[in-house]
Amino acid sequence: MTRTALITGITGQDGAYLAQFLLSKGYGVHGLARRSSTADINTARLKWLGIENDVRIVDGDLTDLSGLTRTMRDVRPDEVYNLAAQSFVKSSWQQPILTGNVTGIGVTNVLEALRLEIPEARFYQASSSEMYGLIQEPEQSETTPFHPRSPYAVAKVYGHWITVNYRESFGLHASSGILFNHESPLRGIEFVTRKVTDTVARIKKGLGRELRLGNIDAKRDWGHSRDYVRAMWLMLQQDQPDDYVVATGRTTTVRDMCRIAFEHVGLKMHDHLVIDPDLFRPAEVEILRGNPAKAKAKLGWEATISLEEMIREMVDADLARHSTARR
Repeated sequence: MTRTALITGITGQDGAYLAQFLLSKGYGVHGLARRSSTADINTARLKWLGIENDVRIVDGDLTDLSGLTRTMRDVRPDEVYNLAAQSFVKSSWQQPILTGNVTGIGVTNVLEALRLEIPEARFYQASSSEMYGLIQEPEQSETTPFHPRSPYAVAKVYGHWITVNYRESFGLHASSGILFNHESPLRGIEFVTRKVTDTVARIKKGLGRELRLGNIDAKRDWGHSRDYVRAMWLMLQQDQPDDYVVATGRTTTVRDMCRIAFEHVGLKMHDHLVIDPDLFRPAEVEILRGNPAKAKAKLGWEATISLEEMIREMVDADLARHSTARR
């Protein structure tokens, strides 16, 4: 029998790669997406992967419990992956209430709809390394205390713990993946890695001259989204639900990530990089480094794509995009 999955946030980076992965496993894939009066659903990422016509898009919103309940009743998924969120950290300071309602309370709505309609389904919550914030340990594991440093991170902490609570209170097969930074050519342009690779491509094509960034000494543990969606699926194949850190265990500064991108196209970073004080966060997370030992031991998962490979792939994709745009 074909298994069915419901992915919230299917039009995002992780949602698109997860849909592609599940389709390769023979799943029927449904995606929850929010419509607005000003724009139709943006399926560009699904198109980029060539799977737009292979998934069924369902109208919905994480803030609408009644709509989520109907969706669970109609789709009756075997697995639910909650990837939707207001996920841009910078915007969460300008939109803290929206971020809390969507990224935090929205998780409760999905869990409640699942509990009411299909309590036997398996649930995945996209938790975030941003929850660690002001780090308490050099390497962050599943037992490291959280100290969130943005409204986004605070909302993610709520979403994480409400998932644990529904697992313990109602016996749901509900797992959380504490994912460290993961990128790809499908990453939104507002995120620093994609801002870097897109700007480097523009400079190489003669469409720009400078890359403006804030704190380039911040360190992150960067992996590839294709690797990380595989970990999501593995969590829901386990007999018992649990929480897992998904990371590479390697940290790199924003500065070094920029250098990799510029060197890939034969340019010197110091000729184009400009530090803009306006781009610093109100409360910075200086360093994150995940310890994926539990995921490796229990899931058999580890990252397979290096930061260098990923950045080169992203730069090449942005070069191709700008070449096509100029025709």
